[in-house]
Amino acid sequence: MRNVRVVYRKFDGKLHWHQWMRFLGEDQYGVWLGARKGSVSQRGDEPEITHKQAHVQLFPRDQWFTASFNDVPTRTLIYADITTPVTFGEDEVTMVDLDLDVIKRRDGTVLVDDEDEFAEHQVEYGYPADVIAAAQASCDRLVRAVVEDEPFLTVYKTYLDQVR
Repeated sequence: MRNVRVVYRKFDGKLHWHQWMRFLGEDQYGVWLGARKGSVSQRGDEPEITHKQAHVQLFPRDQWFTASFNDVPTRTLIYADITTPVTFGEDEVTMVDLDLDVIKRRDGTVLVDDEDEFAEHQVEYGYPADVIAAAQASCDRLVRAVVEDEPFLTVYKTYLDQVR
């Protein structure tokens, strides 16, 4: 298995979250990467954080989101970032984080986070109208999908088992 660098940027190109993960496979939903408990990630040049749980990430092709699926003990089961479509390289995936997040807690609660940041950055970064529309449509679709559709129901568990 090979390592893949995950690089989220902000709309102005500034480095956001980044980490190394293991390639787990690709299916009809996209590319799956995983990281064991104790792996690290970093926001920009801030200090690294150590993850208390194993997690996997889905990087769909031609979609406006990425999704993380977390093992216990975290109370967040699914954390979907609304992003530009992912650019795939041989050993790197990159995308622009567009602020909106769809979160599904372990108890089934679903919420949208950072709507205020999305509104602020539309002005600050000058998001084009088509980017705003695509991001909002993706967010609206994911609110339903994380409780009704695969890969958000069971498919991710196969990948999470690989990194536990």
